[in-house]
Amino acid sequence: MSSASQNTFPTNGERRYSSQQPVERVADQLEIPSLDDRKYRVIRLSNQLEALLVHDHETDKASAALDVNVGNFSDEDEMPGMAHAVEHLLFMGTKKYPIENAYNVYLSSHSGSSNAYTGATSTNYFFDIAAKPSNGEEPSETNLSPLYGGLDRFAQFFIEPLFLLSTLDRELRAVDSENKKNLQSDQWRLHQLEKSLSNPKHPYRHFSTGNFEVLKTEPESRGIDVRQKFIDFHEKHYSANRMKLCVLGREPLDTLEKWVAELFSGVVDKNLAQNRWETEVPFTKDHLSMQCFAKPVMDSRELNLSFPFLDEEYLYESQPSRYVSHLIGHEGPGSIMAYLKSKGWANSLSAGAYPICPGTPGIFDCQIRLTKEGLKHYKEVVKVFFQYVSLLKQTPPQEWIFEEQKGMAEVDFRFKQKTPASRFTSKICAVMQRPLPREWLLSGQNLRKFDPGAIVEGIELLRPDNLRMTIVSRDFPGDWDKKEKWYGTEYKAERIPEEFLAEISRALNCTAEDRLPALHLPHRNQFIPTKLEVEKKEVERPALAPRVIRNDEVARTWYKKDDTFWVPKANLIVSIKNPIIFASAENSVKSKLFTDLVRDALEEYSYDAELAGLQYNVSLDSRGLFIEVSGYNDKLPVLLEQVLITMRDLEVKDERFEIIKERLTRGYKNCELQQPFTQIGDYVSWLTSEHDYVVEQLVAELPGITAEAVRQFHQQIVSHLHIEAYVHGNVYKEDALKLTDMIEKILKPRVLPKDEWPIIRSLDFPPGSNYLFKKTLKDPANVNHCIEYYLHIGDKGDRTVRAKTQLLDQIIHEPAFDQLRTKEQLGYVVFSGLRSSSTTYGFRFIIQSERTSDYLESRIDSFLAAQTSSLEKMSDAEFESHKRSVVIKRLEKLKNLDQETGRHWAQINNEYYDFESAQRDAARVKELTKSEMIKFYSTYIKPMSPTRAKLVVQLIAQGVGSKAKEAEKATNGNTATVWTNGTEPVLIRNVRDFKSGLSVTAGARPIRDLSEFEEIDPKL
Repeated sequence: MSSASQNTFPTNGERRYSSQQPVERVADQLEIPSLDDRKYRVIRLSNQLEALLVHDHETDKASAALDVNVGNFSDEDEMPGMAHAVEHLLFMGTKKYPIENAYNVYLSSHSGSSNAYTGATSTNYFFDIAAKPSNGEEPSETNLSPLYGGLDRFAQFFIEPLFLLSTLDRELRAVDSENKKNLQSDQWRLHQLEKSLSNPKHPYRHFSTGNFEVLKTEPESRGIDVRQKFIDFHEKHYSANRMKLCVLGREPLDTLEKWVAELFSGVVDKNLAQNRWETEVPFTKDHLSMQCFAKPVMDSRELNLSFPFLDEEYLYESQPSRYVSHLIGHEGPGSIMAYLKSKGWANSLSAGAYPICPGTPGIFDCQIRLTKEGLKHYKEVVKVFFQYVSLLKQTPPQEWIFEEQKGMAEVDFRFKQKTPASRFTSKICAVMQRPLPREWLLSGQNLRKFDPGAIVEGIELLRPDNLRMTIVSRDFPGDWDKKEKWYGTEYKAERIPEEFLAEISRALNCTAEDRLPALHLPHRNQFIPTKLEVEKKEVERPALAPRVIRNDEVARTWYKKDDTFWVPKANLIVSIKNPIIFASAENSVKSKLFTDLVRDALEEYSYDAELAGLQYNVSLDSRGLFIEVSGYNDKLPVLLEQVLITMRDLEVKDERFEIIKERLTRGYKNCELQQPFTQIGDYVSWLTSEHDYVVEQLVAELPGITAEAVRQFHQQIVSHLHIEAYVHGNVYKEDALKLTDMIEKILKPRVLPKDEWPIIRSLDFPPGSNYLFKKTLKDPANVNHCIEYYLHIGDKGDRTVRAKTQLLDQIIHEPAFDQLRTKEQLGYVVFSGLRSSSTTYGFRFIIQSERTSDYLESRIDSFLAAQTSSLEKMSDAEFESHKRSVVIKRLEKLKNLDQETGRHWAQINNEYYDFESAQRDAARVKELTKSEMIKFYSTYIKPMSPTRAKLVVQLIAQGVGSKAKEAEKATNGNTATVWTNGTEPVLIRNVRDFKSGLSVTAGARPIRDLSEFEEIDPKL
């Protein structure tokens, strides 16, 4: 058993009275990780609403989340997206708090944020907020934390939402924008295609997002009052007994219980049955033994094999699908993937079962990404899959395999670290909808019972007459004859030919003699950690900075023994500096091919390590090669050694090279077909840094690169370099030094003199500069334009520049979202925030929209001009509240070892070594005055400022959205005034010429000299 507490589940709930509301205490002895210092209690209110209360005396963020057992499966057939629209509308004002953005303004003023999502059978709302009162003291009955006000506003969503008529049109446009954002996403398109081809009598078929047409235009044309429809939906489905709440705060459990009883007892209990679908299944006999050929947007090749599977709702102790997916999804020797890779047919394979909804069996899905050859041989690939299933059918379930899985699940739970507050509450209230014993709410992933009968039952369902097969390719077969209704995906669906069904049936029923000898069960996992001890030494105050324990011409090693999280884990990060890697776009591509080939060569070996909680990565960073090994520290050196040997001795085989090169070619091309808002940042980075490449430069180089060129380049990459490493976690100093020694001994590099180490610098935009870069997007069907509006402010190393920009972000963030997204409905993706480069700091807006980029720019100008007076009129109390919010965010505690490693590595990598930046930035923010901020705003941000430095990047869509012009006319903002400082934007026609006209900044200047971090033992 794991060391998690095994407390007994209460047989009878205690009944308590709190605020005149009876409260039933359901459980207070939950199984928890060994390091968990929180206290938990599950209660049920008199209206049957169930809540998990969490007291965390150290948290700096409080949070609440509520999951309602209703989602898009409950939409009416004629109005798809109803549940999703209701989710949007609940944010738009309640009877008690009628101002439409009151909730978000309150959260924003207390370092908080909120979000929600709509699933098939649940809608999940969550927020986080500062855990301490505004005066920074501990919460008490006379000194309430902001959590109380957050809960009060939140509870009203479920008691008396207004569904304001004035917000209806706007929020349905937000839903429409969200849908348009997904129209060119293969993930959404292919999932909806599977749903659209399912049983029309089961709600799995529903179109979940909705759009303006089906939620407003069409219903209104039929005389339907759509607002009333949404009110009716909330009235019909939102019942207290269908709700699960999770609240986390610094307050004692009794206080949280009292607040929940007081604020949520007003939610009406309609005594509704759980939403279940038991009479129909998504795929009937007529929907099985079917094959579907689908044409994707991206250049991808996939084979998906899916099977109606077990209903695992009540099989939470044995979870049989995990045994089956562990074996089918394995990538080590003997696996399906290892064989397909040896034939050059597959790039990756994943397998697993997922639930559909309560009352309906789940689906087992195996997804194989094919090579070009694999697509030609897809029928052979299917036969290999069924031959492996024959092996599983003929081999009784192995208890040792289950025990390995069970043991690792227990270790992972035992040493589970905290996650951000709202991620925890949102996830747990969703888990509460499952029929788990309440003491297992946190440990539901643990395996408890070996059930070979259920495993056999699951394996028996993997058969040809229970199969749906999908082949995804832009080229094959080419004769798609139908279009899916909601996303327009081209496809062809038909029965699997009888002769092919007969072939795969023979594969399923083959004998051991006929089966491919390469297929066999995995061996025992040598990477499972056995040394899990942690020497915990009490420290008065955890160290904020790592130390340098080696610093010579070959290597520099940073090190910190974990003094905060006490888990048997470690992270090793290595940056191998070598200026040749980025000397040209061609070298950059060769380096990328090299790292891809290294990972490809390690796939079989590293899979066991991954199963045992040990991950690695070999990639590129800004100065050269990048290696990361992280997880349980016990076997970490073993994996590192193999990674290094593979890097040193890599044999570039022609056939693997061609597969990896083809995959990278598609990867680069697909980058140019991604959502515009995910592409735009790369262009801004390119235009603001001294040395950088964008994807079209890399695409141009790739065709001419040969396997021989990479073989030659391999020697240059690993022979002449400088090693910078950071070892952090449950590792002693001498072991950290041994890891660096291992890198040096295996790679045996020649010294790279310090004079040749790369210097990373950004471009300096002079006051009053105004640049514009335009680029037409590659996807002809995309209708969304995108703009990034970047304002250059100054030196990243300047504490005052950073403090003022962080405070600006806090002040502007909520009003920008409210004006540009909620009121003007410019698009679903509306973002404002900091943008830091290697050596500079700035502020940016990103908007993705059907409106033209010029129009979007004018709306940002208008918003920023209006904010000048908002800042001037801001009360001192509000200004101080914003400062406090920034300070709370900057000083937020790190939740786990990985977060601390990431923070430290960022400072090592950027060469500022500002390990106390959070504390020092916060201290500087505290000193800022309103007059300083007004001057700062007037200098760097205000559109009329003659000293403002601006760069606008516009990604322009080829497609034209149906509502683009109409939407610009129907704007909710003042469009008459043009706000400008009189400068005309300079169009960037040639990027080299543009860069040559600008100065570069100095390189990073360390906040403290490196020698101050040194703790180097004298050599004997």
